This record gives sequence, C-alpha cells and structure tokens, in this order.
Amino acid sequence: MSMAYEEYMRQMVMPMRQELVQAGFQQLQTAEEVENFMESVEGTTLVVVNSVCGCAAGLARPAATEAVAETSDKPDHIVTVFAGQDKEATAKMREYFVGIEPSSPSMAILKGKEVVHFIPRHDIEGNSLEAIKDNLLIAFDNVK
Repeated sequence: MSMAYEEYMRQMVMPMRQELVQAGFQQLQTAEEVENFMESVEGTTLVVVNSVCGCAAGLARPAATEAVAETSDKPDHIVTVFAGQDKEATAKMREYFVGIEPSSPSMAILKGKEVVHFIPRHDIEGNSLEAIKDNLLIAFDNVK
C-alpha cells in the first residue's frame, strides 16, 4: 500500500480511536503492547475491539463508554485494539479469546486472561445502544 493511503487511514480513524481514549481506555497498538499487558494483568478487563463500521460508531463505542461511566462495578482495566488498523495487536489479543471467532467490533470481559463474557458483532449490530450497555452492566456486576 502507498504511504499516502496509510497516512490517510491513520488520519481517518483518529476520532474513532480518541472516542475510547478520552473515555479512559488504554490503546494497545502493537502485539508487544498486548502481550506485555496480558502477561501482567490481574483483575478484570474490558477489551473493546474497535472498528470503522457504523455499528462500532453508533453502538459499540457509545455503549462501552456509557457503561464504564455509569457503573460503580467498572472493570479494573479498560483497553482497546483497533481491527483493520493495528492488525498485529488485534491478532495477538484474539489469541487470548480462546474458542471465540474473530468479530469486530466486539467486546470481551476477562478475569485475568480468561474471557468470561463476550459480545460479538452480531449481538451489537441491530441491537439498541441501551441493550448493549445493559448487557455490559450486567456482565460487570456478575464478574466482580
């Protein structure tokens, strides 16, 4: 791919990244960052696999940020990888989602390194923002 295309895509997705970063999510952009995080993580983690699609913009990101903002049972860590942009980081994170098909956008709640709740794209797309947020809030309650 051309350098101009790569730069265009970096600029295009910047607001999509910032939406989660401004809500306190830690971006993991390389496989090494994912591995370092996952190998030392303790407690609970919400992972948002971000993407450029409309259901990420209109449903997944808002549901995740609102759920985190509204709960007292917030996970210990909130992180994000960006599918289609940070390909190696996303692939590395998906290695920890044992037995789960790749899906983006998606959200996983982990206890340590184990996925205890997963919301794939088909449970995001076509659902309401409130239903997705409630799904996360119930999962936060159940994981603590």
